[in-house]
Amino acid sequence: MITFFRIIRTGIVGFWRNIWLSLATVLILIVSLSILTSLIILNVVSDYVVADIRSRVDVSAYFKPDASESSIMEIKADLERFDNVASIEYVSRDEALSRFKEEHADNEVIIQSLDEIGNNPLEASLNIKASEASAYKAIANFIESKYSELVDKVNYRETASLIDRLFSVTETVRRAGLAASGILLFVAFLVAFNTVRLAIFSMRDEISVMRLVGASNFFIRGPFLVEGILGGLLASTATFAIFLGLTFVLSPPVTRFLSGYDIFAYYYGHALQIFMLQLAVGVIVGMASSTIAIRRYLRV
Repeated sequence: MITFFRIIRTGIVGFWRNIWLSLATVLILIVSLSILTSLIILNVVSDYVVADIRSRVDVSAYFKPDASESSIMEIKADLERFDNVASIEYVSRDEALSRFKEEHADNEVIIQSLDEIGNNPLEASLNIKASEASAYKAIANFIESKYSELVDKVNYRETASLIDRLFSVTETVRRAGLAASGILLFVAFLVAFNTVRLAIFSMRDEISVMRLVGASNFFIRGPFLVEGILGGLLASTATFAIFLGLTFVLSPPVTRFLSGYDIFAYYYGHALQIFMLQLAVGVIVGMASSTIAIRRYLRV
């Protein structure tokens, strides 16, 4: 036990002895872990945004002016037989005009334009909500293929395109972030590797003395391994603290922008899981670089 504590103390002393190189390793690890943590938060936020958009999505089928209300109600009854249809709202032409006027009551130009037209230019519609987002495409195809002579347009295509583009953008950002994180972790590995190598070189006389007095391989190698672990521990702790403060500061504006989603509440609620991931990545990089450097340059 005494030997174990001596190894830890020697490792800490070695870490401070090469403080600038050690700090360089820690800083690069912090940047790498920050990108990794940002990806976690981005993934959660993008999933929330997509889910929120999908919850607002519906299929709206607009009918030609000559489509009778009875025909539209037959189509409504037909659509209600779909397993994934949650609700269908029928909006008559008169009701659509009333809603439009209420929505644009403050815009005198629009109201005057409607008065000048004289007749109702709006179309009756069915607004269909599905229980699963994947069902919208099938519903839209069904309406367009079976009732094309009555339907003027189905507005799902534009919304589906928006969701697809959102997925594409978030996926691209996610992949770019993973690539950047991987590159920086590799750079941190190289810096930590060279830090241990330089530490071995600077302590070559002390290592020779330890060999002569019969020190075990574990006692000689242990402090260098402790340096790597210490670097990873400091980097993960600093990264966790930085994002704890960052999410707290950014939470109010993000909550307003994302309709009530609280990133600080998510980060704080998953603090243990996030910290353990940061700690695991940081310590593994530190240990791996130290272990490889020891095996390559420390012959005991």
